[in-house]
Amino acid sequence: MKKILVLLLVLSMILTGCNGGKNNEPSNQTSTGDEETSEKVQKDTLIFAQGADVTSFDPHVGKETPAITVTDQIFDTLTSTDDDMNVQPGIAESWEQLSETSYKFKLREDVKFHNGEPLTAEDVKFSLDRAVASSYVSYIVNFISDVEVVDDYTVIVNTHEPYAPILMNLAHPSTGIVCKSVVEDDPDSLKVKPIGSGPYKFVEWKQGDSVKLEAFEDYYLGEPPTKYVVMRVIPENAQRTIALETGEIDIAYDLSANDIDKVKENDKLDVLTTKTSSVGYISFNVEKAPFDDVRVRQAIAHAIDKELIIETLLYGQGAVANSVISEVVFGGVEGLEGLEYNPEKAKELLKEAGVKEGTEFTICVNDNQVRIETCQVIQGLLNDIGLNLKIEVLEFGALIEKTTKKQHDLAFFAWVTSTSDADYTYYPLFHSSMHGAPGNRSFYSNPEVDKLIEAGRTNSDYAEREKIYKEIAEILAEEVPSLPIFFQNMSVGINKNVEGFNINPIGYHKLHTVKVYE
Repeated sequence: MKKILVLLLVLSMILTGCNGGKNNEPSNQTSTGDEETSEKVQKDTLIFAQGADVTSFDPHVGKETPAITVTDQIFDTLTSTDDDMNVQPGIAESWEQLSETSYKFKLREDVKFHNGEPLTAEDVKFSLDRAVASSYVSYIVNFISDVEVVDDYTVIVNTHEPYAPILMNLAHPSTGIVCKSVVEDDPDSLKVKPIGSGPYKFVEWKQGDSVKLEAFEDYYLGEPPTKYVVMRVIPENAQRTIALETGEIDIAYDLSANDIDKVKENDKLDVLTTKTSSVGYISFNVEKAPFDDVRVRQAIAHAIDKELIIETLLYGQGAVANSVISEVVFGGVEGLEGLEYNPEKAKELLKEAGVKEGTEFTICVNDNQVRIETCQVIQGLLNDIGLNLKIEVLEFGALIEKTTKKQHDLAFFAWVTSTSDADYTYYPLFHSSMHGAPGNRSFYSNPEVDKLIEAGRTNSDYAEREKIYKEIAEILAEEVPSLPIFFQNMSVGINKNVEGFNINPIGYHKLHTVKVYE
């Protein structure tokens, strides 16, 4: 199949809503609302839609973005970050570094949980200890050796070794502070009925459909101006856009690139766009033949035309990824070369590896339109080199479960370096201790990479860390346990009657200051 045929195939699949591929430059934006909102009636409910449901309301379990978009409204963290990813106070109003491995945090004394209980140092210690013990999120906080309670509103966090990004990691939503008494009474309660200290409290969850939250009147930063927030699950990108156009929803997350101009042309709507560290990538199960042979993984890398995917599916709203770490975050390598598009080289490598023409295998992907279409293009490209790729579309939670249990050949994922530090990505995705649920669903093990990752975590010299991360990137680009395809810009569709919404480059949008008008 010639490249032009693949292009025609893609265009036919996504003909509906095609806008001619206009290029819209990304920019960080904030919704200010209509100039006449002062004369309008404020609505009591803000409705946003996303492509997948919450996996768990427990912040130490539900680490995927579709869960965090909701739990980030329910739970607070010790530190926080602004929309430019600068560290800010959170539950901790101040902190000081006592030594290379010790930090003292002074807590606010006016923070309450949704059940009325005050948040104290005991809750912070309990929460961080619980996060460290969690197989889902331990990679974010396992630099912690212990947490000391000094008094009701002071804690000391000690680390095993110096850990440079400690304040960024403690701002991650997966370190959310939970109520000790609630969890001790029922350890599983947070999964379906969360109680936090954030701006919104949980009301109900209709699985696969929606989540409803209500403003917390005793929130320490003040009661949110909008009484209710509703998250709706709308997997299809086009349907989210339609729901925005008809007024069924106020905000549409993950707006499809081919819908951007369509939304912009609607005088009642707007589009907020920003560059992100979100990478779309293929994860190989390297413990399963023939993907245990590096030549097979390299062959697949040579067979995939990344530029084609970006041009046809993302409408130019992205960039080629040769690393899972974007250049926009610390540890990204500028100018890193990956394995170039070269189908003939791919065929040579397959022949060397003894892979027969017509060999069949499956790639798993969740029910996300862009990811499914990406897999369809990859399917055509691999067919060109004699491989028969099947596509298995799963609900997001089912994809996570299957790949955690190592029941896949290949899987297509997206990952965001949500602390803006390379350690957040390299450690869970490639360290040999992180197989399965923490993130290493390639089941990749390399002692040299392990040592480099560990060195990058503990070195406080940022120039040395950059060198370390460059070396890691070069090894991974050659061994290909995962194959980065593209970095994707983030676009959010929004009704112009929404005021105060800030697009977050990580995708963890805060809603406690947002208003919406009739």
